[in-house]
Amino acid sequence: MVNLLKKRQRTGNILTTFAIATFSLHLLVLLLFIFQGLEIRQLSLRKPPNFVQMIDGKPIISTDDLERDPETIRSFVSKTMTSMFNWSGNLPPTNFEEVTKPQPDPGILVRTPQGGSQKVTTSSWVASYAISEDFRKGFLGAIAQITPAEVFSTNPSQGMSAQLIIKRVYPPKKIAPGKWRVGMVADLIQKKRNDDRRRITAFNKDLLVRAVDYFPYPLSENSTDLQKAIYSNRTDRLEIYEIRNLCLIDEYNNLNENQLKQCENSKTTDTFIK
Repeated sequence: MVNLLKKRQRTGNILTTFAIATFSLHLLVLLLFIFQGLEIRQLSLRKPPNFVQMIDGKPIISTDDLERDPETIRSFVSKTMTSMFNWSGNLPPTNFEEVTKPQPDPGILVRTPQGGSQKVTTSSWVASYAISEDFRKGFLGAIAQITPAEVFSTNPSQGMSAQLIIKRVYPPKKIAPGKWRVGMVADLIQKKRNDDRRRITAFNKDLLVRAVDYFPYPLSENSTDLQKAIYSNRTDRLEIYEIRNLCLIDEYNNLNENQLKQCENSKTTDTFIK
């Protein structure tokens, strides 16, 4: 009888210990879930990371989110406008094979200010993502109007190409916090592919540039080459929000910054290509 009571007592102690251990384990799991929930909430409230400006592979230290290095701004303007107005008739190469065997550019249809549709080159369309959204559509429509249809021709005797030759990009002039005015002197050279006949058009512009905080859509591993190209246009955290004609009162190589002035008859953005 005594042995039976001892066995029952030991069984009861084991069950009690097991119940306490199980309860403690559940309590620990509950605390872990609460801790993870708090961590996830803190991450969701954290501001997304900004891109870091770099020159020659070295980060630029800046304490103001609206400040940009002048050379970064000039490089951004040069890169964007060159991509916008270099029309080779071929798609930008994405691998070595396409460098040796370029693929013809079919162009991309956009709406013109008159309500019709005309083509712009793929490089122009990609570069336009460096332009503010409210200005981009009208800008692309105007680009389509000055893009010759021969750019997309696969006939060598009819095809045309164009290249923007930048002569000078003036140092950015700050006009407001996070906003700059950048003068550019350039020539737009159009020529037939089968001969050396050229048409040279002065392309002197005032570009208004502003800082943007960040690009909030990180690329996935399965991103296409086109998506990567578009994304790269936003990495400088800058955008062009207006383009005006630039009046030059002397030859560009004799000018200083104080001799730049905006054309009086070009106060609206729809005249930027004239």
